[in-house]
Amino acid sequence: MDLLRSLPLGLYLEQPVTWLHRLDARVKLAWLMTFLAAPILASAAWRLLLVGLLIALTFLARVPARVWRQQMGWLLTLSTLVFVLTAIAPDGLAANSQPRLPAHSLDLAEQTTIPEPTPRCPWYAPFCRSATQPDTLAPAQALPQPTDYRYVLIQQGPFTVTRRSFDLGIRVSTLIFTLIYSTNLYLLTTAPEEITAGLEDLMAPLRRLRWPVTEIALTLTLSLRFIPLVLEEVQNLVRSVRTRAINWKKLGLRRAINLWMTLAERLLKNLLLRAEQIASAMKVRGFTSPDRHRVQWHQARLRRGDWLAVGVLMVLWGARLFSGAAP
Repeated sequence: MDLLRSLPLGLYLEQPVTWLHRLDARVKLAWLMTFLAAPILASAAWRLLLVGLLIALTFLARVPARVWRQQMGWLLTLSTLVFVLTAIAPDGLAANSQPRLPAHSLDLAEQTTIPEPTPRCPWYAPFCRSATQPDTLAPAQALPQPTDYRYVLIQQGPFTVTRRSFDLGIRVSTLIFTLIYSTNLYLLTTAPEEITAGLEDLMAPLRRLRWPVTEIALTLTLSLRFIPLVLEEVQNLVRSVRTRAINWKKLGLRRAINLWMTLAERLLKNLLLRAEQIASAMKVRGFTSPDRHRVQWHQARLRRGDWLAVGVLMVLWGARLFSGAAP
């Protein structure tokens, strides 16, 4: 399935098996929720720390370079571009309000008496200053600033970077990288069966509320297994169209739409046929009810490495609650 392997995101790395693969799926799900929830109301330094932690986990797990180059490279490029565009963008609406009437128009309209002339200083009082004479005192010197604080960080021509736009750029770029790459790293090191089994264990308390937890887990497993079949059918249709060397310019708009509708109908029929084959295979193997016929892929047991990961996670949340909040 070349189409599935060419996708840069959402792949499961079967070989080599790293220490992230050996961790329990529930522990990795807790770490994933941490990376998704920790950036909320966090400072810029904490967001950068999460990005660095994700990159460090990738290198410490010894993920092959052919994998993280495609996944991390594009995300870093996108995040850097978003940061630059957000940093140089205006940090507010620079709109000056203009009054509807000119200044002092009402004062001139309501004025009925002649104003009294401004008194002048007599000739015998040389040290007197009238209201019309300008102040001849020396102008006050600018006071030195007590700190080196500057709101405008960089100003080069039409580009201006302020503290607010710089902080906003860090927030947006790190949020994009953290949300996408943390989810991708979780899918990269966790098999679909382990994901569904972990979710089933975590949703076990919902059985008291008569929720069909096992049915939900089985449906999720089948949906994850069905995604490669969909991509394979799409790839087969694309190859069939290419082998026929169709000239789309000579077909015209109406014939091209009819051809695409035919391909979509064929794709839907193939997918329904695959679904029917999966259902028949499950019936033959006795899957009449998920509660009676269960296949346990792994034992839900926390090992020493899992407890160590849980301890590090608690320390991380403690640091987040005490020192990671935004000012």
